[in-house]
Amino acid sequence: MVIKVSNTLSAKVEEFKPLEEKKIGMYVCGVTVQGYVHIGHARTYIAFDIIKRYLESRGYDVFHVQNVTDIDDKIIARAKERGVDALDMAADLATEAEKDLDALGIERADLYPRVTEHIPDIIGLIERLIKKGYAYQIDGDVYFAVDKFPDYGHLSHQSPSEVMAGARIEVDERKRNPADFALWKSAKEGEPWFESPWGRGRPGWHIECSAMSMKYLGERYEIHGGGKDLVFPHHENEIAQSEAATGKKPFVKYWLHTGLLNLRGEKMSKSLGNFITIKDLLKQWDPDVFRMAIISAHYTNPIEFDNEVLQQAEKNLTRIRKGIEELEKKAAMPVKEKHNQASDGSYSSQIAEIEKRFVEAMDNDFNTPQALVAFQDLVKLGNKAISTGAADETLTFILSSLKKLGGIFGFLRIGGVSTEKEEELPEEAAKLINEREDARKNKDWKRADEIRNQLSEMGILVEDTSKGVKWKRSKN
Repeated sequence: MVIKVSNTLSAKVEEFKPLEEKKIGMYVCGVTVQGYVHIGHARTYIAFDIIKRYLESRGYDVFHVQNVTDIDDKIIARAKERGVDALDMAADLATEAEKDLDALGIERADLYPRVTEHIPDIIGLIERLIKKGYAYQIDGDVYFAVDKFPDYGHLSHQSPSEVMAGARIEVDERKRNPADFALWKSAKEGEPWFESPWGRGRPGWHIECSAMSMKYLGERYEIHGGGKDLVFPHHENEIAQSEAATGKKPFVKYWLHTGLLNLRGEKMSKSLGNFITIKDLLKQWDPDVFRMAIISAHYTNPIEFDNEVLQQAEKNLTRIRKGIEELEKKAAMPVKEKHNQASDGSYSSQIAEIEKRFVEAMDNDFNTPQALVAFQDLVKLGNKAISTGAADETLTFILSSLKKLGGIFGFLRIGGVSTEKEEELPEEAAKLINEREDARKNKDWKRADEIRNQLSEMGILVEDTSKGVKWKRSKN
């Protein structure tokens, strides 16, 4: 059996073939921490959580990177409204985002790189683009020249005129072409800034993902994910600047995009003020109810979100939990009478058939609604096995299968969390991590970046979490 995926780049469902056998690099666009994470974001992260879980269940080694945008125009504007420091606010909100996604049972990515900690990498990529003639500087700002990249528009399948229409949203008369986009923005008075060859400023939104994904996954990797609202201009721009920098080397093999979560017929977004935060959702609903609602729709399709959707998800989840609880009780009981072995053999074949249907559904572009039907049939089979007095071994077999498949969905909090053998951190690396922590406390971001790069060269990747610094060895 082969896995097939919907590739936005080709607009086709394609057979999934990693660049390297059984190893997958996956980059998912993370949150811009201007406020609390909303459930529109969560829809995307749950979808890719399940995709990652399934790929790992099929024996793939997935290295998952998810960025944190902790400096950008929206963050600066929100900080000004609140009268607080933009970088401090972003750091606090990044911690809150981490807690909220944890509460939904979303497995941690392998790495959460932050923009403010990768300024040298971003500057280096911009310098490459300028040197190759794809970017130009004006008054401390740097722009990507779209007309230098003939393939621009291929991801979003737009004509040049459609690209131009979209570009007019942000007009700047200094640009050579209205479609040109910012790689570096000069700092205005009172704004956070970083030193660069073009003066004090900060990165444009699009360049960060190219710089960080290529740093950790290489100049070409398997999966880049995000919501469909990011196809243009964000992901279109990522392709242009990345491939321009690498000499037209294909950037990402498979572009996967989730459908939008709509509220009252509109896209859920902070800019529209039309959203529900994860924190508010979890005040009223079990997190697994929300996950069930997301699983009930194909990841590429939009979801019209309301209480009825959650109520139906809650009913389905309750039936599943009840069936599993009964199996756990019965499977633990001693066998009291002799059972028909032929009947138990029949259950074995039915379990195998259901598992086959589950895998076929997930192989078909991660079709969770169809896989969920198979999973629910397995619950029903468990209920039938109990009512017909099936052997204890049969009940245990069904329960084991439910836990295995439930771990892929992640809404049962069973079987889905991987553990790694603890490894001792080299003494030199430990000293550098401590030095980096001191630099961060003193807001010496330049030194913190230098140490992160030094650790990376040693094969040590560090992640800043609400519980302190975590590290792991690079898989590259």
